Amino acid sequence: MFGYSEEQVADFAITYLLPAFMAYMVFIIANLAWKNKVGKFGTFVLFLGLALGMTGFIAKYFIQWYFNSHL
Repeated sequence: MFGYSEEQVADFAITYLLPAFMAYMVFIIANLAWKNKVGKFGTFVLFLGLALGMTGFIAKYFIQWYFNSHL
């Protein structure tokens, strides 16, 4: 695609586009909580569910970094 290999496109998408999408999801969840007036606990639960999904994605980079630098 446009002179880039599939590996380069996938690396770019996972490195930059997916985190950008995750940041956009934070704004979507915040807007959802604000418009539905779910309160502090409801907002916490919404963000907790979102954060658990993001934690796995972020942990993957730290695990890869650890194994690449220590092995």
